[in-house]
Amino acid sequence: MSGVYGFLFQVYPYVCFVVFIVGSLIRFDQNQYTWKSDSSQMLRAGTLRWGSNLFHFGILFLFFGHLVGLFTPHSVYGVFMSAATKQMLAVAAGGIAGLVCFVGLTLLLYRRVFDARIRLTSHPTDIAVLVVLWVQLVVGLITLPYSWQHADGSVMLVLADWAQRIVTLRPVDATALASLPWPFLFHVVFGMTIFLLLPFSRLVHVWSGFGTVFFLFRPHQVVRSRRLNLPAGHDRPRQRVEPLETPR
Repeated sequence: MSGVYGFLFQVYPYVCFVVFIVGSLIRFDQNQYTWKSDSSQMLRAGTLRWGSNLFHFGILFLFFGHLVGLFTPHSVYGVFMSAATKQMLAVAAGGIAGLVCFVGLTLLLYRRVFDARIRLTSHPTDIAVLVVLWVQLVVGLITLPYSWQHADGSVMLVLADWAQRIVTLRPVDATALASLPWPFLFHVVFGMTIFLLLPFSRLVHVWSGFGTVFFLFRPHQVVRSRRLNLPAGHDRPRQRVEPLETPR
């Protein structure tokens, strides 16, 4: 069993990272026309509007929350916040965002599966991606009671130490994670698997979402009129001349 934990928590993270980066680059270079989210808004917009907004709000909050929570060293936030306080804050904020995301994702999945028009125009991977995200989200919500039971922050410290060691290429003790409850282990491994599958699914549009930030720093677009070189008075639309009525 130690060999399985060694692969999942020492080798598998790097496999997922390499496939995530290299696969995304190859797809962008070879298949740019598939780099899209394949929106079905034209078929049915009502449920999509609610589901998409709730899902994206929740998933972005959860993503950056996990990012900050896992990769911020204890020495940074330990000055003004204990590990127990941080874990309770993560449980409360993550629970609210998780429920919001769950409602939105469930609406999107229901729409894909039970709306005949959308199901017929959906690719099998569209439904598979929603199912994978739904399972990952449900397991993440299941971890909340376990986190509440370990209110001292010990579980969070173990996971954060593992994540920071992976990123900084330091040795990892995989057996330290073996003592954690199964929802945490499943959530971590399944989360890494999502990054492994991302270059081969519609989730690749996540890159474009973060890429839109660079539009804030791009130069202004210069728009020139085609009528700049015309004489004065000739750059206006022609007025319609009404025909004169002939007397009877």
